[in-house]
Amino acid sequence: MAVMYEKAFKLLALQEGISKSKAKDLIDRGLVYARGKKVLIARGDIKVDTTFKIKDLAKTKVIYQDKDILVVNKPAFLTADEVSKDYPDAILLNRLDKETSGVMMFAKNEEFQKKAIKEFAQNNVYKEYVAIVEGKFIEEMMIDKPILTTKDRGMAKSKIDKHGKSAKTTVYPMLVEGNKSKVKVVIESGRTHQIRVHLNALGFPIIGDAIYGRLASNVNRVLLHSKVTRIFDYEFIAEEPKEFKVYDFS
Repeated sequence: MAVMYEKAFKLLALQEGISKSKAKDLIDRGLVYARGKKVLIARGDIKVDTTFKIKDLAKTKVIYQDKDILVVNKPAFLTADEVSKDYPDAILLNRLDKETSGVMMFAKNEEFQKKAIKEFAQNNVYKEYVAIVEGKFIEEMMIDKPILTTKDRGMAKSKIDKHGKSAKTTVYPMLVEGNKSKVKVVIESGRTHQIRVHLNALGFPIIGDAIYGRLASNVNRVLLHSKVTRIFDYEFIAEEPKEFKVYDFS
C-alpha cells in the first residue's frame, strides 16, 4: 500500500481548520511539532497521517517605562519588528533574534534615542545573556573574533571571518549537569548571531540552535536569553523563561 504525502502547511491547515498562510506562518515561527520534532519546512512533504502539536506563543511583558524609555521582555518566536508593532509610538533601540528572549528597549523620544545610540556605538551598554550549551563548561573563556554576516533569500547567516566586524564575547560558567552547561555571556558590540557563532567556535554550541548549535528532542527553541542590560543609570532584568529549567537549572 502506497504511503500518501502532503505539504506540511496544507496538512496543518486542514487539521487545524486554519488558512494555509496561517499554517505556513506557524511552521516558519518554529511553533509546530510532529512526532516529537520541530517541523522545519512548511512546503516539505509529510505523511498524511501525521498529527501536529502547536506550541502557544507567549505574550510580551513590559518590564519598565518612564518618559524616555520603554523596556519589554520579548518572548521567543516573535521578531523584533513584530514586537515593535505593539508599541508604534516608541523607537526600537536593540534587536534580538526571533528565538532569543529577553530585554528589548525602546526610546520614547528622539532625544533619548540619539543619546542611547551613542552609548551603543561606544560600547557603553552592558549586555548579559544566559545560554544552555552542549558540553561541560567549567572555566571562564573569552573570544575576540570578527564576524561576517551575509544574507541569502532574506535569511541572515554569520561566521567568523577576518573580513568581518570586530566582536568580543566573554563566557562564564554557572552550572553543569551531565554533558550540558548553563553559562553567562557578556558581549561588547552586538553582531548578528554573535553569541551563537562564538559559542559554537569555542566548542560549546547552544542547545536548540538548528543553524549553529545542537537540536534536542525536548527543546523547541534556541536556549539563549537576554537577561540583564545596563544603559546610563538604568538596569533592566528579564526573568528567565521556563525553557531554561528543562535541565533542572534553577
